[in-house]
Amino acid sequence: MKKLVIATRSSKLALWQSEYIKAQLNEHYPEIEVELKTFSTKADKILDVPLAKIGGKGLFTKELEIALLNKEADIAVHSLKDVPVEFEDGFVLAALSKRFDPRDALLSEKYANIKELPTGAIVGTTSLRRRLEIKLLRPDIVLKDLRGNINTRIAKLKAGEYDAIILAATGVQKLKIEDEVKYFVPISTDDMIPSMGQATLGIETLNDPKLVELLSVLHDKNAEIESTIERDFVRTLEGGCQVPIGVKATILDENSVDVRAIVGMPDGSEYIQEDIVADIEEYKTIGQTLAQTFIDQGAKELLEKAEKVAFA
Repeated sequence: MKKLVIATRSSKLALWQSEYIKAQLNEHYPEIEVELKTFSTKADKILDVPLAKIGGKGLFTKELEIALLNKEADIAVHSLKDVPVEFEDGFVLAALSKRFDPRDALLSEKYANIKELPTGAIVGTTSLRRRLEIKLLRPDIVLKDLRGNINTRIAKLKAGEYDAIILAATGVQKLKIEDEVKYFVPISTDDMIPSMGQATLGIETLNDPKLVELLSVLHDKNAEIESTIERDFVRTLEGGCQVPIGVKATILDENSVDVRAIVGMPDGSEYIQEDIVADIEEYKTIGQTLAQTFIDQGAKELLEKAEKVAFA
């Protein structure tokens, strides 16, 4: 192979991620020319509606998959948290990057952490999962929708529309814009459980064994173990990318993995939460087994109810 084309979204963060993968490929295969080609996805085009209301799977991935099918690109680089747990026939997740910082972060011009926010403070997030977890930490907080790319969201914060906003820490760190706000404070995963695959990059291709083999140099085994557990958990619950589910697997040592998960209503009125330590060798079944304990406690009914509220 002489040339490899990466399909990417055109946001600064998506381009950073694709450039990161390009640099790694250049390091391993200096003889291959790697080119980036940008595409707009449905989620990029509809910016005035919360993602949960747009609905459907693959809001950030579908157009990139079409580019792969049309042979306009060879691989697509995604934030794994946006990748549906079920793939269309013919597509594969060929590699997973080493995980970056998986935490959520609070950004504010006035307040150093969630505890310092005044009663009734306005916090920006569109994520149903973040809404649930913020409400459990601070039931008095007023939540307001927040769409747009990272730079747009920070501009809205600086314009005074919000007292604080919640973003994935990794995006802010990758773009090196932590200093654009007075307070950038990553939140412990004990307090806010991230979404599945948060801070991991997924490399998607058509099911071409030669290409999958070529991309194996990018693959990180620890990311595979953690994301398999997280994605299996969401798959078993039949939850998509835009539902109030938090799940984080953390490798503790060579024998064990800690898994924290939460499912609930976006207003925090009802939720199910568990924290387990499991045998790392069982990673291909842990997510499914944990999800079953949630299902036994009524998680599917809870998610159905949450979805109705979100789409109302």
